[in-house]
Amino acid sequence: MALTAFSFCWRKPIASVCFCLTRPGSDLCLGNMMTIVPDFDHAVALPVPSKARRAAYPLAGVGGSRAFWRAKSAVDIVGALFLLPFVAALALFLIVLNPVFNPGPLIFRQRRMGQDCVPFIALKFRTMILAKSERGPHDPVEVERITSLGRILRRMGLDELPQALNVLSGEMSLIGPRPDCVSHAEEYLAVIPEYSRRFCVRPGISGLSQIRLGYAVGTEATRAKARTDMEYIARASFGMELWIVWRTVVTVLTGRGD
Repeated sequence: MALTAFSFCWRKPIASVCFCLTRPGSDLCLGNMMTIVPDFDHAVALPVPSKARRAAYPLAGVGGSRAFWRAKSAVDIVGALFLLPFVAALALFLIVLNPVFNPGPLIFRQRRMGQDCVPFIALKFRTMILAKSERGPHDPVEVERITSLGRILRRMGLDELPQALNVLSGEMSLIGPRPDCVSHAEEYLAVIPEYSRRFCVRPGISGLSQIRLGYAVGTEATRAKARTDMEYIARASFGMELWIVWRTVVTVLTGRGD
């Protein structure tokens, strides 16, 4: 038995390690995830595997073949390029309407937790009046801050379209676990053991938990979201991707989003 690959995720106040044990001559991964509460008097720096090494040894619980994940990356680029004209057209439309129905900046930028717990700046069309402080991980959505135009964008999921640029930069995928803001993710990592497993893949513009559960607020809702994300990762396939895309299109056309 040999340790062939692991992923190390450090976010205050815990560390999460995903590791992979294999028998000689076998590609079967027998690994798991464990959470470590560190002794801050003794810090140890662990190496993070390269993307190439991580791709060569998929972590336990990740479904889909290597060909699937390679094809998914290619589809992400093609799909994001396809979305760009729609993003540009909607941006021009909002530039005209925002001064009346949604005063403020066109784009909302927020630090979100990405693959391997690496933060990135997620882009969205702004739908709310800017707040002086960030909402806490257990606080409900401040619906009173949502503008009339923003409510339409949110119900149709169109506010997420600028994340096509995040897909092109390699920070996100078209389909995957929805990324949480960094401060919320740090809180959930500390109290939800299975939450860290969703970071073994890139976050998505849409995902299984998004269309099945909707917007998650609080620990228990996020625990359910994490379990649904793990179901998506374990059952990863072209069929699953197409079904999520179809349900996302239905949400956009019917306006049944959050």
